[in-house]
Amino acid sequence: MRFQVLDIVPHLPHPVTGEILSAHERLNRVVRTAVHAEALGFDSYAVGERHAGDFLSSSPTVLLGALAQATERILLSTGVTVLSLLDPVRVAEDYATIDQLSGGRLEIVVGKGNEDRHFGMFGLEIGKQYEYLRENYELLRRLLRSEHVDWVGTHHADLHDVTTHPRPFDGPFRIWHGSATSTDAVDLAARWGDPLMTANALQPREAYLVLIDRYREKLAEHGHDPAVGYVGSGSGGLYLAATDEQAVRQYRPIYEAMAAKLAAAHAGDPRTGKTMSFTTIEEAVAHGPALVGTSERVAEKILDYHKAYRHDLQSVSINPVLPHGEQQEVLARFAEEVIPLVRREVSTTLWGPDDAGRAAGLRA
Repeated sequence: MRFQVLDIVPHLPHPVTGEILSAHERLNRVVRTAVHAEALGFDSYAVGERHAGDFLSSSPTVLLGALAQATERILLSTGVTVLSLLDPVRVAEDYATIDQLSGGRLEIVVGKGNEDRHFGMFGLEIGKQYEYLRENYELLRRLLRSEHVDWVGTHHADLHDVTTHPRPFDGPFRIWHGSATSTDAVDLAARWGDPLMTANALQPREAYLVLIDRYREKLAEHGHDPAVGYVGSGSGGLYLAATDEQAVRQYRPIYEAMAAKLAAAHAGDPRTGKTMSFTTIEEAVAHGPALVGTSERVAEKILDYHKAYRHDLQSVSINPVLPHGEQQEVLARFAEEVIPLVRREVSTTLWGPDDAGRAAGLRA
């Protein structure tokens, strides 16, 4: 199995002390954590994209440009590039620039984003979010693969003889599709034979498994080789300690404050994927995707989820309200203790020598 660190760059006060980092320090921690993750041997580092709410990830391309210069080996990615909002011409230009700066260490995850307010900010209609996603993806795919592109679409202006620059480092970089609740992203990934990243953050595993199973069925229906159907999975938080009881006790105020904040923000909204299905830390550990406990317990949980998902990539996120030193310690413990236990049981061709579609600059 491969392992990724994801930071969607939330910028929130500590739920107990009320303290909050400056934007300058929070953004610089993204870069320092990526360097630390690379030194620890993680395979990938991803940044999110949000344009509303308590986040500092409105410019993921700027962050990735900094990461391309600060790192040497680790794969760079997104979680997710909110393609429903964006001009595919600019996306092709920006991400090809990052691909060049990193020496071909880029793959991205695209989606419509788990935020309603950003559509109005960009003058778009939320009811057309999946129409935007499909059209923008198909145009982006063309622009990355071809020069002198002609295009007639519904939502984007027609193009004639357009070639975006720079071109990708060594052919088009791989695009994954992010999925949390809807079949639209799943079907788009399966249609084009692209990998799938399931959020696996807020809901029971059965909700995500329905989408993963559909993806594999549709992938076969479209005639794609199952070997290209890589699946990645997120997680509902990560915290490690010497005992399960200690981990639960120390992480409780952080997890339950987040759950309450989401519930208040989406009060009266019945849609799935907006709030945590598990309001207590005990429920999240026992029945949800939270990775909280000893290294052995967390490894067992990842392997248990793998029995259902058969995923190739496990993504983890460190809660940013933890003291920075503690964040680094959790990441180090995960890399040194959890990853070897999982890899002893699970292997994958993802990003290895037999993965023909991997980022061109990766060294196996």
